[in-house]
Amino acid sequence: MNSPTVSVIMAAYKGAPFVGETIRSVIAQSFTDWELVIVDDCSPDDTLAVVRGFDDPRIRVLASPMNQGPVKTRNAAMAVARGRYLAGLDQDDVCLPERLARQVAYLDTHDDVVLVATAADLLEAGRVRRGPQNGETTPELIRWKLHLGNPLVWSSVMMRADVARKLDPITRPEMLFAEDFDLYHRIGAFGRIARIDEPLLLYRVHPGGVSKAFQQTMFGNAECVLSEVYRPIFGEGAGAAAELISRHLVQGSAIADRPTLDRMARLLEALRANVVERFRIDRKNIERIDRSISAIWWRLIRTSVRVGALPPTVVAHQRPAAVRKQDLAIGDMIVSSVIGGVRRIRF
Repeated sequence: MNSPTVSVIMAAYKGAPFVGETIRSVIAQSFTDWELVIVDDCSPDDTLAVVRGFDDPRIRVLASPMNQGPVKTRNAAMAVARGRYLAGLDQDDVCLPERLARQVAYLDTHDDVVLVATAADLLEAGRVRRGPQNGETTPELIRWKLHLGNPLVWSSVMMRADVARKLDPITRPEMLFAEDFDLYHRIGAFGRIARIDEPLLLYRVHPGGVSKAFQQTMFGNAECVLSEVYRPIFGEGAGAAAELISRHLVQGSAIADRPTLDRMARLLEALRANVVERFRIDRKNIERIDRSISAIWWRLIRTSVRVGALPPTVVAHQRPAAVRKQDLAIGDMIVSSVIGGVRRIRF
């Protein structure tokens, strides 16, 4: 049997309501040289019956003999995959018809790229809206953003199987719910990570989504990933730096005082300097990184003022050199100041 170009990898568990639509979105791909490897993790509902109900020889269904969790289940699927490329897909997301074709073409023509994702829109209650991470990217900007959080959607990812198998395991169970974020850093040691900025995936938002149900585990393990990434930069201060970034950039918590704001400014500047020097970032991408820092800073200020944690005068506080005052949305800041003022009086 000839090996397919792409192995689409799916771990399934209690996915009966949505997995059928997800599978149909793979069958509808314009690119047809694929296999879909589904491993059911002892689902107590009809998931296994639903996935076995598709009559397509390209779909391979395995039933796990015991429940082992999403990371080990995904690794089991990747272990038997035969494709040159591995494509991630969660059981509730939807691929748009050109997804596989566009990613295969990208990897075929960019030998230095080990993983390519795509932009993703959100699908909620049957309605599609723009994804929060959508916009222009470059591999250099993605590398920068990976130092602050996870800018990629797992279900949009395609990677080179031979490179992924250099990792043992491919995804680490101890990084549960942040295993994809961890993977991007580990596989990134072998080449560049890119993203096609056109939305080629619909990421489903629903109450039963794993990221909603297990957020604290996800946040904690994302912080562990960042701590590992920061260790060569900050040494013994890596854990404290990761905690600060996780709390205020990953989780979106407001900054409550000016000393913490100063720490954040110093941290962003140190990370920028390290990334620019270590990866020899060119001028155009430095400008992109600086715009990203400016957007991050003003979002932090706006959030902290809106909840009443900081006064509006913090706008004039010393900020990282990359932050431009003209990037501040004055209208949003005025509204945030009014709301924050009311909260400060009330509480």
